[in-house]
Amino acid sequence: MNLDLSDDEATLLTKELQSIVFEDRYPLSPRIQTLRAILMKLRPEPARPAAAPPQRIYEPPSKGRYRRR
Repeated sequence: MNLDLSDDEATLLTKELQSIVFEDRYPLSPRIQTLRAILMKLRPEPARPAAAPPQRIYEPPSKGRYRRR
């Protein structure tokens, strides 16, 4: 099924679906999951670049911290 929606109609439909999905009391219900899938078809999220976590630098402990008493 193909809907011929104008930009204003698509924007309004997207806003309504977002309000229904995000304000629902039961976010894991089948009804909300279906509406969320429809919303993703209307406005897919942009692909996020895979950000690598920052590399950790491992250094030996400093001499001053482990002094002999």
